[in-house]
Amino acid sequence: MQTNNTRQATIIPGPRSKDPLAVRVLLIALTFLFFAGFIFMPLALVFSQALQKGIQLYLDSIVEPYAIEAVKLTLLTAAIVVPLNAVFGLTAAWAISKFSFKGKTLLVSLLDLPFAVSPVIAGLIFVLLVGSRTPFGSWLGEHGIKIIFSTPGIVIATLFVTFPFVARELIPLMESQGREEEEAAITLGAKGWQVFRIITLPNIRWGLMYGMILCTARSIGEFGAVSVVSGHIRGMTNTIPLHVEILYSEYNYTASFAVASILVFLALVTIAIKGVVEKNVHNNQ
Repeated sequence: MQTNNTRQATIIPGPRSKDPLAVRVLLIALTFLFFAGFIFMPLALVFSQALQKGIQLYLDSIVEPYAIEAVKLTLLTAAIVVPLNAVFGLTAAWAISKFSFKGKTLLVSLLDLPFAVSPVIAGLIFVLLVGSRTPFGSWLGEHGIKIIFSTPGIVIATLFVTFPFVARELIPLMESQGREEEEAAITLGAKGWQVFRIITLPNIRWGLMYGMILCTARSIGEFGAVSVVSGHIRGMTNTIPLHVEILYSEYNYTASFAVASILVFLALVTIAIKGVVEKNVHNNQ
């Protein structure tokens, strides 16, 4: 009689892959309640208050000259800040992820400085640095250059509070990709710009776009730092958030909510673009 020495495998049941139905229902319900209470309801209230006195007053409020100038300044600031932050973020991410050098840890820590410093404090710092009563600010004024209470000051303050977004998005992405492809291309005779254009940029394009979208959203909605350096000059240095704050302080609630709905619309457009980018990121992983 042939003896079968094959041992029968013992199957040990693994952990259950699904949580109990009650737990899933509870977590989903809590999530929807949070979104309803803190996101959907405030957004609905913005539009309900904006349209409370009729569509005509709503339209008059958003096409009023000061509102239009606030929209223009907000979009101009974002149009300047986002490309600059894209260049800076890409440069910083490349240096941090591709090279080893003294001070690298310090540079990484400094990238988080705008997250640690209050935007209001950041605005005050720029007032102390380039205000009209400072030596450097006085020298700039003598040469016809005005920073504080003008568009350049708003751009600089917004640039400071938004510069980590692109770099922080690209650093882990570029570190995970390594340097093998770039080194192989250089070995085959490719130049630095060719390596960047053909290999590096295609690999990080969706991460770069994602960081730029986050930077755009923060640029449009920034209030604290911009409020300090702007001077609140109507038609000149008021961005959309500042214009909303002034209207609300004047008890012009309908107009303030109407202008605030522009911010909501821009936020929804940003979220839609962000969703498209995230979908492409997941498809390319």
